[in-house]
Amino acid sequence: MIGSKIINLPKVSDVRGNLTFIEGLNHIPFEIKRVYYLYDVPGGETRGGHAHIETEQFMLAASGSFDVVLEDGIRERKTVTLNRSYYGLFIPKMTWRELVNFSSGAVCVVLASTRYEASDYIRDYQEFVEKAKNNGH
Repeated sequence: MIGSKIINLPKVSDVRGNLTFIEGLNHIPFEIKRVYYLYDVPGGETRGGHAHIETEQFMLAASGSFDVVLEDGIRERKTVTLNRSYYGLFIPKMTWRELVNFSSGAVCVVLASTRYEASDYIRDYQEFVEKAKNNGH
C-alpha cells in the first residue's frame, strides 16, 4: 500500500502576498537534509522514474502544476496533481514515482530526508518490483 499523503502547509495570508513555510519534523515527518528543484521541464517530458531505498521526500509545486504517478510495486498505483504552493505530497521510501504533465513555468521543489547518494536510487522498474515483493512491501 502506498503510504504517500497530501500535507497542508501553513498559509499566512496578507494583502501584500501570501507566505508558506515548512519545518522538518513539524510539518513534514523527517529532518530536511537536501533541497532541490526541477524547472524549465520541456512539454511532454517525464521526470523521476525511480524509487529510493531509504530516502523520504516531500514534493510541492512552487509554481504551475504537474502530476505525480506513484506505485508500490505490488498492487497499488495512484496519480496526485500538485498545483498549489500551500500543500505538498509526502512520498515514503520504496515508492516508485514519475512526474508528468508539467505546465509551462512549473517549478517542482523537493525536500529530502537524506543527502544525495547514488546507491539509494532504484532506476530499473523490474528491480524495484522484485525488491518490493521481497520486502513484503
